[in-house]
Amino acid sequence: MPAAQLEHFTLECADLKRTRDFYVDLLGLEEGFRPRMDFPGYWLYCGGVPVVHLMKREPTDRPKVQTGRLDHIAFKCVNPDITLSLLRKADVAYEENKVWEVGLLQVFVHDPDGLQVELNFHGALPIDKSRMPSAS
Repeated sequence: MPAAQLEHFTLECADLKRTRDFYVDLLGLEEGFRPRMDFPGYWLYCGGVPVVHLMKREPTDRPKVQTGRLDHIAFKCVNPDITLSLLRKADVAYEENKVWEVGLLQVFVHDPDGLQVELNFHGALPIDKSRMPSAS
C-alpha cells in the first residue's frame, strides 16, 4: 500500500519553548491539541493538520537508537514581505534563492536546533522563460 500523504514529523528540541516560538511566531504554525503523553511537547498545526511534533530532547526519554539524518523540511508559504520582515525583526539569519524559471522565491532559515527550514513562496517572482534550459 503506497503512502498517501505526509502526516507529521517529530523534532527533538534542546529548548522546547524556544523551538515552539520559532515555528509559531515566525513561521505562522499554530499550537493545537496534543494528547496527554508521558513527555513534554507540542503539536503545531499547518492548515488544520498537526504536521510538526516537538518533544524535549532528553537522553533518558528515548531509546538510544539513532533514527537517521534529516537535511531540511520545506513549507509552502504566502506573504514573503511579512515573513522576511518577521525574520529581520527577530534577527534570524536567512538566505534567499530565486528560481526565476518557475517564479519561486525560496528562503532558507535554521530553527533553534539547527534544522534547515525551506520556505517556498510560489508566484512571488515573475516567471522568466528565457532561463529555461533548451530541449535537447
